[in-house]
Amino acid sequence: MSFLETLVAAFKGERNRVPLARGAASPWFFAETGKARAPFEYNSAVRRAYLENPVAQRAVRLVAEGIGGAPLRPGEPALAALVAETSAGQPLLETLASHLLLHGNAYVQVLKDARGCPVELFALRPERVSVVAGEDGWPAAFAYDVAGRRLTIPALDEDASPNLIHIRHFHPADDHYGAGCLTAADEAIATHNAASAWNRQLLENAARPSGALVYEGEDGAALTADQFERLKAELTSAYTGMANAGRPMLLEGGLKWQAMAMTPADMDFATLKAAAARDISLAFGVPPMLLGLPGDATYNNYREANRALWRLTLLPLASKILAAIGEGLAPWFPEAVLAIDLDRVPALAEDRERLWTQVSAADFLDADEKRALLGLQPRPLDNQENSENKS
Repeated sequence: MSFLETLVAAFKGERNRVPLARGAASPWFFAETGKARAPFEYNSAVRRAYLENPVAQRAVRLVAEGIGGAPLRPGEPALAALVAETSAGQPLLETLASHLLLHGNAYVQVLKDARGCPVELFALRPERVSVVAGEDGWPAAFAYDVAGRRLTIPALDEDASPNLIHIRHFHPADDHYGAGCLTAADEAIATHNAASAWNRQLLENAARPSGALVYEGEDGAALTADQFERLKAELTSAYTGMANAGRPMLLEGGLKWQAMAMTPADMDFATLKAAAARDISLAFGVPPMLLGLPGDATYNNYREANRALWRLTLLPLASKILAAIGEGLAPWFPEAVLAIDLDRVPALAEDRERLWTQVSAADFLDADEKRALLGLQPRPLDNQENSENKS
């Protein structure tokens, strides 16, 4: 540990911190070696989920876009400008929320000017970032790997200000990396994709199971090899696929078509897809009704489902992101607070109206106490004196 790091640790009171375990595995590859299930790999999993599965993509976008478009409380203008600016053309908060949902980790690089003041917040791709642990296991730097190149970003600058902000979900078995929702939803996404592929194959075969051609030759005679190959080629070219659905079959002598039916339970892949889709929505914290899933009667209407989405998913995740950014930028904005302005969220208007009604009806509270309960600033002294004089 360098002399500067020693001074920083002494100032923070971190000299006697317990050691952490250095993670040998990358955060997007977990050592699950069972033969029944392949190990989780982030890059292929995110392609299956976000790029190929409509339910998972819609769930992530509902949460990320809701957080990215949420109004913030008025505060430090410079800090608000940093958070409101885009990161490589994408909204910063929306990008961080997507990274947390899919990967479980989000990294914000604090870019500074010549005076050491932050001028930009850049969201790094989480699968490219790994923690570089110090002698005690605590993060000392972060490595960013792309195209065979590695860039090492120290956790703290020369003046003990952070260069990178690490936001992560809780992971009970890892000291350095968080667990994403995609890990829990991976099996449901694979099931949903498999059911969609199966239904597509059924549609290509006239949406019904195939049958069998039975050759009834004399004295148990069988088809020759040339006859068998010619018959199979004719069936493939003339009687399979969507374009040939319903085409009548012309059979030669000795051939008989025997249909092979399946039970309704075997054909009911819609129920399987709906169950997998509900598991996906559960993993990402989105009410199934908002994703248009059938058979869900948990909420009476979309208004209650939207309120539940904000209360149970959006607000907790937004608070985690904003609190981490505020803590990381505290050296430059010590008094600033980043938070969602609940009064300007349309989905929470009914809750706010109910609270205002209850507080207004509380006769045992004075005006300043009511304003404090509603999260409002105290009245100016001149307004208080005027109201007292009128009373």
